[in-house]
Amino acid sequence: MEFVMNLTAVRRRKPLVQCITNFVTVNDCANIILAAGGSPTMAEHPQEVEEAVRKARALVCNMGAIDKVEAMILAGREANRLGTPVVLDPVGAGGTQLRRDAVKRLLEEVHFSVIRGNASEIRYLAGQQTTGTGVDVSELDEITEENLSSAVTMAAELAENLSTVIAISGKIDVISDGRTTCILRNGCATMARITGSGCMLTALIGAFCGANADAFPAACAAMAAMGISGEIAEEKRLNNGTGNATFRNDLIDAVFILTEEQLEKGVRYEIYER
Repeated sequence: MEFVMNLTAVRRRKPLVQCITNFVTVNDCANIILAAGGSPTMAEHPQEVEEAVRKARALVCNMGAIDKVEAMILAGREANRLGTPVVLDPVGAGGTQLRRDAVKRLLEEVHFSVIRGNASEIRYLAGQQTTGTGVDVSELDEITEENLSSAVTMAAELAENLSTVIAISGKIDVISDGRTTCILRNGCATMARITGSGCMLTALIGAFCGANADAFPAACAAMAAMGISGEIAEEKRLNNGTGNATFRNDLIDAVFILTEEQLEKGVRYEIYER
């Protein structure tokens, strides 16, 4: 898996990433893209999103901005026409009728290169029963060593059905393009104690996809970089005795200063082929 090459490409190509994202995390998403080496634009008005996406190397659609679905569809269609990768974060998918209707429309009208969500959100998209509520993953839906095999099958089948890359983030990350599945075992528990770590991860995937032609290794590299950066930030937090607010800044800093050697030596992964 070419983790380092994908990180290097982001820093060299500095992709412009258009984000239509949650107002709660918009600043963090912009900063994580900058930290990785990309450039963010947060254009979201329906009257400008099509024009804006023509200049971008990737588009990120985050359903945390549930009131911006029309803009996502307009931008997504234009990105599809241009061959620009589009990344979806199905925040809270399945949680309310509004979100069930929204994600159905998005999947019908836009082709996504990557769909990144937590286990509850992805299980909903796969048509499985889920106990997730709101934006957080349910403990009953989480991917564990015990259910990892079935999670790999679910991700691969959903990726194949939607012709996309499915990326499930959690204690164990699962990324699949329908043929190849990557398991990542990086990160730390504190990442779940800050607002927007998932949104930031989706934005980071957008940056990696904007710099690399193949969405599957790009998504794997972005998730590996985020997980290792979380470990670096957590080590600093424990050494300094600080809390989650400082951790948030340290996480962004860790992405900024992440070296190719840290990424290559720190990533813990397994590959499964169908």
